[in-house]
Amino acid sequence: MRQRPAGPVRSRQRSRALAALPLVLIAAVVVVDLLTPPQIFLTPLLVGAPAVAVSYAGPRFTAAIGALAVAAQVVLSFAHGGLGVANNEAQVGSLVLVSACLVLYSSIRERHAREMVQVRSVSEAAQQVVLRPLPKRSGPLLLSSLYLAAEAEARIGGDLYAAARTAAGTRLLVGDVRGKGLDAISDAALLMGAFRAAAHRHTDLPQLAHYLDRCISPEPADGGPDPDLEEGFTTAVVLDIPDNGTQTWMIDCGHPPPLLLRGPEVITLSTPQPAPPLGLGELGGGSYLPGSFDFLPGDMLLLYTDGVIEARNTSGDFYPLTERITAWAGRPPHALLESLHRDLLAHAGGHLGDDAAMVAVQRLPQAAPPRGCDPAVDRAVRPDEC
Repeated sequence: MRQRPAGPVRSRQRSRALAALPLVLIAAVVVVDLLTPPQIFLTPLLVGAPAVAVSYAGPRFTAAIGALAVAAQVVLSFAHGGLGVANNEAQVGSLVLVSACLVLYSSIRERHAREMVQVRSVSEAAQQVVLRPLPKRSGPLLLSSLYLAAEAEARIGGDLYAAARTAAGTRLLVGDVRGKGLDAISDAALLMGAFRAAAHRHTDLPQLAHYLDRCISPEPADGGPDPDLEEGFTTAVVLDIPDNGTQTWMIDCGHPPPLLLRGPEVITLSTPQPAPPLGLGELGGGSYLPGSFDFLPGDMLLLYTDGVIEARNTSGDFYPLTERITAWAGRPPHALLESLHRDLLAHAGGHLGDDAAMVAVQRLPQAAPPRGCDPAVDRAVRPDEC
């Protein structure tokens, strides 16, 4: 027999208990007031019923509880001399006024809640467009990505990743925009859009890096220096992974070095001459010298941003990524990132001080593409179709 989920059942039981609470309060006040001597007035306590209801319910339920409390107030007034008594009239009038104010407050709160839901849904849709999830498969590669935003209500920030299919393989970009907030998101969106548009057009990886640098380099409209713009830059790693062959090319623009997992061994990848961050290419003379490494079948490549390795525990110690990752060698990309996610949050006490992005890539043995599929066609959005 199929069992009902425990969560929804508990939620319904909790909702019923909350709905019954103001009703129980009204009934208790009425009963106790009728049983006590006439000189004891408990009717002012009836205002607690709509006050309790408004804390969790909408305007309709609050209005119903308020009306019921007013009715109980009127009934009890006859036990204390009738409505003609000035004190009873004042209590009834006060309860009506308070209930009306609570209903108005509940209506405003509900309208704002609906607006927030709409804003959040639009924001999430926009964030999904900006930071598209990587495909699970790109040629002979398995990919998985994970983004952890430092802000609780955010989905993305200044960290970024993107993938694009080319005629010869797959190109990857992982970066970290300096700064936070909307400016960082804007720069990240600009860089990812430029990468997706140009990754398949520039056959040379240094040309692609130079193009990305020019796209985000500060160029004030008046031609004069802009100190705010000049402070902006993006650290990044750009890789070109061929479908055929194992030699993979990489340009490191001031970014934390990727890690290569080969069996139980963890190899820190570096380039002969690291380039300046994107946006500061002129500091390095505009030259981007790529380095290469062998990416063999079965190898796992982990790219990440500094939010991972700079996560601190309560003692102030940084997250030891190179040491921890050896425990998950041999797992597929998504399982590796899931384990890394749990361990990272446990190390940081459940909250990161900075955004963190991770991309895991595993090379599979080369397989022939399906009939009718042209791997030379750009698959920047859905490379898993080939």
